[in-house]
Amino acid sequence: MTDSYTPPKVWTWDQESGGRFAKINRPIAGPTHDKELPVGEHPLQLHSLATPNGVKVTVMLEELLALGKDAEYDAWLINIGEGDQFGSGFVDINPNSKIPALLDRSTDPPTRVFESAAILVYLAEKFDSAFLPTEPSARAETMSWLFWLQASAPYLGGGFGHFYAYAPEKYEYPINRFAMEAKRQLDVLDRNLAERRWLAGDEYTIADMATCPWYGALVKGRLYEAGEFLDVESYKNVVRWADEFMARPAVQRGQRVNRPWGDEATQVPERHSAADLD
Repeated sequence: MTDSYTPPKVWTWDQESGGRFAKINRPIAGPTHDKELPVGEHPLQLHSLATPNGVKVTVMLEELLALGKDAEYDAWLINIGEGDQFGSGFVDINPNSKIPALLDRSTDPPTRVFESAAILVYLAEKFDSAFLPTEPSARAETMSWLFWLQASAPYLGGGFGHFYAYAPEKYEYPINRFAMEAKRQLDVLDRNLAERRWLAGDEYTIADMATCPWYGALVKGRLYEAGEFLDVESYKNVVRWADEFMARPAVQRGQRVNRPWGDEATQVPERHSAADLD
């Protein structure tokens, strides 16, 4: 049993918390340095990194292009390990300093969109309700699962992922607490997908694009190396869904955009045309 921690009366930030992301976490907002964002030739300017939240948007953009939509885009790398998200230009389009962020220069003035789910909805509505049903019940179901993901993923990432994979010290209580919640969420998905091909029904939607980069990656062994620990193979419906999602050509392309790590053949740090993915 570790010594009990007594919180101070007033919490102050007097030292880094340790762990892999200690240098980029801080209790204040705003830019740390001046840095303008680059601008490409396309109306849609994405500033991101190929984390699960970033992949949501690049998959959506590649799916729109596969539909024949005029959704060409420039994707610029934001390296969060180097603090790019705290540059003044990025903070201008996302005051929360988190990836991804989108600037649509086809409007006057340009439209900024931050938060990955907001970007998915914005793009769906911009391109004729692509991957977002217009029938009220189907739309409500899609939006419900999209909001479910936005509420659930922090427990998987900032909760389970942090304490299981990234924290400088391992403690039983937080790992057990967040492992339990991660498994509960997998069970929610598995029960739903037992009766449906996709999260919201028979139709592939932005809810799948938002959720599979997190939970699909988890059951396919691409997140935290926690598969055996969480017994992910037992969630057979989630595995089936993840396999179908990841087999889509647009998904495979989207997963490579803004990716500066891994096999060199899979890395596309910046994307300015379809040729960059050849």
